[in-house]
Amino acid sequence: MTEWIDLTRRAAFASHRLVGWIFWDPGAKANLASLGVPDGLGHYIVNRAAPLAAAGPEVVTAAFFSIAPELVRFALDHAAPHVAWRDVTVARDAAVVDGLRRMAPEVVAPLESLADELWRTVDALPVAGRVLFAAHKAWPRPADPLASAWNAVNALREWRGDVHWAVLVGEGIGPIEAGLLHDAWMGYPDHWLPKSRGANAPQIAAGLASLAERGYADGERVNDAGVAWRQDLEDRTDHLCAASWRVFGETNVMAFLRAVEPVGDRFLAHIDATAGDLWMPAARTRRPRK
Repeated sequence: MTEWIDLTRRAAFASHRLVGWIFWDPGAKANLASLGVPDGLGHYIVNRAAPLAAAGPEVVTAAFFSIAPELVRFALDHAAPHVAWRDVTVARDAAVVDGLRRMAPEVVAPLESLADELWRTVDALPVAGRVLFAAHKAWPRPADPLASAWNAVNALREWRGDVHWAVLVGEGIGPIEAGLLHDAWMGYPDHWLPKSRGANAPQIAAGLASLAERGYADGERVNDAGVAWRQDLEDRTDHLCAASWRVFGETNVMAFLRAVEPVGDRFLAHIDATAGDLWMPAARTRRPRK
């Protein structure tokens, strides 16, 4: 099992890098704008939430967990009069294929060869309690094998996300508290992560007070006990998500890692260039905590 935890951790990290760059990609934003969404605003939320968007902002907020309801509502309401949600995904996938071929052409053939096995894994996983994963699983699948493989990896990534949020909900940790704990665990400055997801100063103060009641914060700072708890959360997530990669199989996992790990830094550099060097924390190594 220890070996599978390590493979799960590596596969999750590689998946975040393979997928995450698209949510700040100028090409994806431009493609959304070409559908009629003014300036392509809200493209992160719209592109990610499209399979669930018809259910409305409140449902998407519930699935996203840590992004402020106001941001979700703005993005979906801004786009809804102009687009069909399926067209959003088609436009995004065009940017995905273009970006992968441009940034990492050597990953194309290996990913294409894994597409059927990736979808076999998606289809074998349980959907109960995993709403965002279920929406992606049910969404029409692209015919292009590269886009198809990427979408399957994205679905597996959302399966992990749903599991991660479920653990937090079970522990009674709310969205602001989760952001504060993640922020401290990553070594980010000045409560950057919850702020980036729409939390304001009073909400952050209330979140810190809530964590202090658990012994996880002192004043305006998450303490060492809070960071240790957040590490335990990551370990539990890896343990629970090992099931998905075991379905994929060791041979397939190793093929996936051989393809994606060597080019992961390129995707991260693209995020740095288009958004900044703090975005997509799940695709980054932790920083020393000051």
